[in-house]
Amino acid sequence: FQRKHNWIMCFLYTGTFGSFIGFSAGFPLLAQTQFPDVSVLKYAFLGPLISAVARAGTGWISDRFGGARVTVVTFAAMIAATLGVIAFLEAGSWWGFFAMFMVIFAATGVGNASTFQMVPVIMRKEVERLLPDLNPAEATRQAEKESAAIIGFTSAIGAYGAFFIPKTFGSSIALTGTPVAALYAFIAFYLLCMGVTYALYVRKGSSTRC
Repeated sequence: FQRKHNWIMCFLYTGTFGSFIGFSAGFPLLAQTQFPDVSVLKYAFLGPLISAVARAGTGWISDRFGGARVTVVTFAAMIAATLGVIAFLEAGSWWGFFAMFMVIFAATGVGNASTFQMVPVIMRKEVERLLPDLNPAEATRQAEKESAAIIGFTSAIGAYGAFFIPKTFGSSIALTGTPVAALYAFIAFYLLCMGVTYALYVRKGSSTRC
């Protein structure tokens, strides 16, 4: 709990895994309220499925290009797709709305893999910096132990997305009559996540570049 990167990765993982689990819960309800003539249950399973497949099949991308770079691109894709959701929602287009949400789900899967890849890389560098007296074998064991703990904790925190996203949709609809305000709030959050990732983990000169 004294490692600042534990808390930073909790924040970023809420943006990826939290979005996956939150939209898995919120998308069917949102779609049903906005497109009552569509049989939403026929399509609701596709989002989580696409995200799970993307998570399982894209880890190699982070290994090749770096988890942080992939995470930045992931948040950019989520921002663009969320803007697409707003546009198609306002146009009353179910298929456009659905397609943009599938892009969001795919991006969350890629982001789940990339943020997981970041943690051990970050902690290897942090342990070397904070505990310079450890020999290489001890430093590796310590980094592995801390990485495992951080991954577990970030997963627990990210799961709160299942509460916050449906709640934000509900509050937006109750206050404004539409979910658009909630979607803009998510865009602002993804912009912040993207900025934090770039500043701490992509920017040249960063001690934790990964």
